[in-house]
Amino acid sequence: MTADPLARARAVADAVLYEGYLLYPYRANARKNLSRWQFGVLGPPGAAAAGFGEEPSLSAGFLLDPGTDPMLTWTIRFLQLQRRQAIDGDGRARAELSAGARSWLTWDEAVTQEIVIGPAAVESFVRPLTVSGGVDTEEVDDAAGRTVGALVRTRQPLAGEFEVAAVPDGRFLRLTVEVRNADAPATGPQDAIARSLIGAHVLGQVTGGQFVSSLDPPAEAAPAVERCARHRCFPVLAGPPDDHSLLLISPIILYDHPEIAEQSAGELFDSTEIDEILTLRVMTMTDEEKAQARATDPRAAEIVDRCDAATPEAMRQLHGVLREPRLDRPRPVPEVPDGFDWWDPVADSAVRPDIDAVPVAGVLVHRGSRVRLHPSRRADAQDLFVDGAAARVVSVHQDVDGDSHVGVVLDDDPAAELHEWFGRYLYFAPDELEPLDSPEK
Repeated sequence: MTADPLARARAVADAVLYEGYLLYPYRANARKNLSRWQFGVLGPPGAAAAGFGEEPSLSAGFLLDPGTDPMLTWTIRFLQLQRRQAIDGDGRARAELSAGARSWLTWDEAVTQEIVIGPAAVESFVRPLTVSGGVDTEEVDDAAGRTVGALVRTRQPLAGEFEVAAVPDGRFLRLTVEVRNADAPATGPQDAIARSLIGAHVLGQVTGGQFVSSLDPPAEAAPAVERCARHRCFPVLAGPPDDHSLLLISPIILYDHPEIAEQSAGELFDSTEIDEILTLRVMTMTDEEKAQARATDPRAAEIVDRCDAATPEAMRQLHGVLREPRLDRPRPVPEVPDGFDWWDPVADSAVRPDIDAVPVAGVLVHRGSRVRLHPSRRADAQDLFVDGAAARVVSVHQDVDGDSHVGVVLDDDPAAELHEWFGRYLYFAPDELEPLDSPEK
């Protein structure tokens, strides 16, 4: 865990910035890497409507408890595309350039851009975001020191705007932050991505006040939070627990107080995967595949080298961690009959998910019961979308640790019948449910 709250928030912001930048197997010729899969891409105006780019803006509303003389600092961060063109010794563009054992592919890299505004008093304003273009040439020499070619890196200038609107809402201030691409319309897909703000997000820092959680606001702030609008992003508290001085406006759904797992050894650009699995996959790549990955991007080379150098101890660190063990609760494990494995349904023939029940707030909840969902265990980011939704119970389960899990289908899900037929349910703990039926007599 990072001790410095701002460093902790920036580590999470870096993960957001490069999420999807380059996907396993980290080679330019892999089908999934032929397109950009990043979040928070702000394309030039009109690019989305024309079908070859993304929308030009993202915005988020949230609350500030102003305290006394609050001062705000905004850090707008995004990637600028950098086209790396391989050129041979005769000045001709090539798909690949080699010098001895090393190779470089023609590839779209990226440069991190960061623009800081503030600290300043709370006010409404619009500021331009300007990033220069440029061309850099790196000569490539062979082992004998002879120049065999060059890598020419080209960046297009970027133009955007950052807007903050502040309005009173009771004793709070309701702020709306918007980042938008204000460049000229694009002429095609390549031009659109070259002049896009990629992985755009905002870090906010306040002194003399504090940000209010949009996920778990205090009761007095809840109505004002409901009046906050968001488009393509969501604001979360970015510092450690109980710290309300940092805010991350992210194009990826996060929870309050996110952090990078201390077991994670470095970036893999695919946080929907498990570090251990991706590391093992990289380690099983052939030498030729690893060479192609190294030739694709310096960041891919770092991943391959790190995975190759992983020690048994490092792999054990990735294997798994027990978080928040509930040691105060009994964890009975059913007796397994002779001749059966513990995962075999016959191991506990008394378990009947279709007729079993679990008490919730004095009501026996079972198949057919109606409940309202209040997810609280952060099992899935999608829980945000079903909070407060009504649902019907279809099964009740108990795992080998003695914990109960209730399977439900949503009342307003048009595919509920199909999900039930396939047995694809949403699962929640009993304390995440509010019974809607009266207690049975």
